[in-house]
Amino acid sequence: MSCIQEKIIGEIQDSIEAKQKVLDNFEILKTLELMADQITETLKKGGKILLCGNGGSASDALHFAGEIVGRFQKERKAYNAIALNADVATMTAIANDYGYDQVFSRQVEGLMTDKDVLIGISTSGNSKNIIKAVEKAHEIGGKAYLFSGKDGGKLKDICDLCIIAPSDVTTHIQEVHECLYHILCGLIENAMIEVYRN
Repeated sequence: MSCIQEKIIGEIQDSIEAKQKVLDNFEILKTLELMADQITETLKKGGKILLCGNGGSASDALHFAGEIVGRFQKERKAYNAIALNADVATMTAIANDYGYDQVFSRQVEGLMTDKDVLIGISTSGNSKNIIKAVEKAHEIGGKAYLFSGKDGGKLKDICDLCIIAPSDVTTHIQEVHECLYHILCGLIENAMIEVYRN
């Protein structure tokens, strides 16, 4: 076996290990279930999901919103979700006029109501623009949830629900996030289909 093949195997094993730690962590499983229940209630009451992230987490926010608005695994009506990092014109206007720290909080101020939920995705838990967005969400009376890693950073102390991927490696944190938000989308979709069936 070559050194490169050993490296590939090592990376895959590390990724599997991070997910195994999720399976062994009852708090993460319980929080994911609670998050699914609360987001379902938000959607049932006509609320929406706002998502935000930077870099790879911005891609995750887009992916997550796409699964909710489009469909995940089943044919059903569209649900209301917006990735705040999708609108480049708005983001760059806010960054230019107010600073990058406010690119999400300014949108939260304009788009969020007290019926809505904000989901911040930050591998470090310390993204200043997401901290400000969470603070604004709470000011409005909405809920704020977090997908993070490492020790959860500053955001874990100000969010209503937190899922902290059990890894210090950014790539593995992101892999855990993708796995968990796919599960979350499935739980929400199944619950909402039952709502409209009854």
